[in-house]
Amino acid sequence: MDIDTQKDFPAIKADYRFTRADEALLLTMKPELESAADEFMDGFYEFIWGFGKAGDFLKDEAVLKRHRGKVRQWYLDLFGGTYDISYFMKLYKIGEIHVKLGLPTHYVNAAFNYVRVFTLGRVNKLSHKETDLTDRFKAIERILDINLDVLTSSYREEEMSRYLSLSGIEKTLLGFLKKTSSYFNYLLAIALVMVAFFAIGLFGYDVYLLFSGQTNIEKGILTILGSLLILWAAIELIHEEMKHLRGGKFALEAFIALAIAALIRKILIFSLSPAQTMDVVLYGALVLCLALAYWLIVHQINPTKTRN
Repeated sequence: MDIDTQKDFPAIKADYRFTRADEALLLTMKPELESAADEFMDGFYEFIWGFGKAGDFLKDEAVLKRHRGKVRQWYLDLFGGTYDISYFMKLYKIGEIHVKLGLPTHYVNAAFNYVRVFTLGRVNKLSHKETDLTDRFKAIERILDINLDVLTSSYREEEMSRYLSLSGIEKTLLGFLKKTSSYFNYLLAIALVMVAFFAIGLFGYDVYLLFSGQTNIEKGILTILGSLLILWAAIELIHEEMKHLRGGKFALEAFIALAIAALIRKILIFSLSPAQTMDVVLYGALVLCLALAYWLIVHQINPTKTRN
């Protein structure tokens, strides 16, 4: 943390209207919240293990033990009553470590949601005899918001330093690539809608062939089922692309699902012809490979998705 940043901590407290009265209130709550430290720690780790990727950062027992000690101390310091430069320097240090580890800000924000719910609930439970807990709640909200602000500021500084380190040409090129990427994303979305319409047309054509008698019932039903499978996969792909346009990750698994659906349609059709047995086997092997790739993406690269 540089010198200018060190001078900012009084301004941060002022911006959040964090007063001496709030500091005193937090100190009075320390005994009751300190007694709940074990309960907090158990709930906190149960919560973050639900992220799915916690194991990537807490790789062994030694790291986990050290992390538990740091988190426990941070929790107790929330109600220490002293919020000076050394307190803020500790927070900045924690934020810098998060950046170095590559911990996404999403996990930091989600973890703070747990801390907020736990502390407010604990104060409400232990202070049930008091009729007005507004001031206590405000003090807790303010110190948590300040902590979150300071911790995430390291991410903003890292992003800004990377951007400022770029030359003028690199900044111009980066801006051009971002605009071009957004245009291609919209083009992809339009193309996917066209694919969905073509899938509807394919379904209608298969129905026509069945009812016109140009194909037998068994083959017609299997072909229609295959067309519906492709239409379903195309619709799912459109939903995933909509999420991507809103800032989500690119859903490669959705494209794989569409490819699997198309191959399954081929297998359903070829399975009726003994002469094409080898084709069925080859398509089946390809489906197996794509299914394995799908599983690896969903369960290994993005394990949290399987929990939804």
